[in-house]
Amino acid sequence: MGGQWQERKRPTRLEGRFEFADYQTLRDFLDRAAELSEREGLYPDMGFGRDYVNITIHAKEGEEALGDAQHRFAQQLDDLADSTTH
Repeated sequence: MGGQWQERKRPTRLEGRFEFADYQTLRDFLDRAAELSEREGLYPDMGFGRDYVNITIHAKEGEEALGDAQHRFAQQLDDLADSTTH
């Protein structure tokens, strides 16, 4: 995973922030992230402004640790951000 992800405890989660050149690029990322969420069945919390988005990926309900699916999803978001900004 990229360096922007931080693993937190209580509750267990991954937090990441992505910044973009402008609002249109952010919108493109959000649309593609929504498609990825549907495909993977993972729905992170997202909060965004004009040129950034903060994403929180929680551990599966009832589990105290993040699984491979959450880490893979974070990597996929990294890849998506890289392809969106270039």
